[in-house]
Amino acid sequence: MKQVKVYGPGCSRCALTAKMIEEAAASLGIPVKVEKITDMADMARHGILSTPGVVIDGKVVHAGGLPKIETINGWLNA
Repeated sequence: MKQVKVYGPGCSRCALTAKMIEEAAASLGIPVKVEKITDMADMARHGILSTPGVVIDGKVVHAGGLPKIETINGWLNA
């Protein structure tokens, strides 16, 4: 199971990013656990300066703006 963390202040883009990841994983048949993180200190520890930030299995894969669905699929298939 892939561990996904979506970092952000709880804005609509952050919520949408989490939803997009959950839907992409479901369509690909990949089990994921998506966690939303709003702790600014935790974001800083990962070097995320723009939100939403996405960390998959401990690796920062995205920071700032909505990711494209094709990009999300690539993260999940990696």
